[in-house]
Amino acid sequence: MGSVSAKSLEEVNDYKHDPLEGFPNGRKPREIKTTLEEMESAKIPLDKRDYCVDYLMKYLGCRNEKYPWVYKCHHEKHEYLHCQYEDYLIRMKDFERERRLEERAAKNENH
Repeated sequence: MGSVSAKSLEEVNDYKHDPLEGFPNGRKPREIKTTLEEMESAKIPLDKRDYCVDYLMKYLGCRNEKYPWVYKCHHEKHEYLHCQYEDYLIRMKDFERERRLEERAAKNENH
């Protein structure tokens, strides 16, 4: 899945168009509550440091607490995987939105 901190923990803005265009009330800001120090101390790999790292930390904490009965952490695992899926959907919707806006801009240039 997409990693936020592969480049940095700051929001990466690869938009050619205004990311708030079409959102009259704005967008809900996505934030990470886990600090970089907490991620480093938990030895979270760089590819897992995305917007779902809070759920991953909770899941890994549960696994450590309940070991060897890790099946008792199924709820935390489900929350983490659901967050990963929702993050994927958001990124795909943003990509599709950008693609359509580019297509619209190209069409308007030809007319």
